[in-house]
Amino acid sequence: MLVLSERRFAKGALSPRAVSNNRRPDREEGGHDPRVECAMTEDALQPTLDPQLAALQPGAAPRAGRSELYRDLLSRFPAGVTVVTAFDERGEPRGLTLIAFCGVSLEPPLVLVCVDRNSNTLPAIRHSGGFTVNFISSRSDHVARLMATKSADKFERIPWKAPGTAPGGPILDQDSTAHLVCKTVNEVLAGDHWVFLGEVLDGGAVEGAEPLVFHRREFRDLLDDGG
Repeated sequence: MLVLSERRFAKGALSPRAVSNNRRPDREEGGHDPRVECAMTEDALQPTLDPQLAALQPGAAPRAGRSELYRDLLSRFPAGVTVVTAFDERGEPRGLTLIAFCGVSLEPPLVLVCVDRNSNTLPAIRHSGGFTVNFISSRSDHVARLMATKSADKFERIPWKAPGTAPGGPILDQDSTAHLVCKTVNEVLAGDHWVFLGEVLDGGAVEGAEPLVFHRREFRDLLDDGG
């Protein structure tokens, strides 16, 4: 059994919190399973992908010159898969799949994420003043695919819970290896993306869970020997 262990990054140890639980059950009445519903095929996924991930997907439109070279070179660098979430001005959950994440500083604890200028999640991150980074687990590539789309009902099709610390976004606790709740401390426009620098306020890890990796334009399991 996977055990969720929480750690506070700011003051003292994290105590259990009573948070609003907005999860949908794994199986709804009548036998409907939302996880099966969001296991999309590549053909169904491609037309609605957020631009950042779409550029690295198989079958993406070829680009000439250095853009195509850049895309090809980046696809050879293995990266962890994250879903970055936030709440919009109406309190509705928003989120997108991205691989442009990295740690920046230990003291204070800082991370950065890069969000496409046309992302539907961008206004929510700006409005809330923060975000949550969910490290997607190897068994949940269907969630990474779903959250890479612009589907309006994404959060109705996966389990999630509200964070105990503002101004974070939804925590995908059943589909992640760990999460970081962050407060935005700076944002910079860089080309076709906005770079958000976030201070880590809270977080947790799921012991025993393995991360999902994106490499050579495919989602991969670290434990998969390819056999």
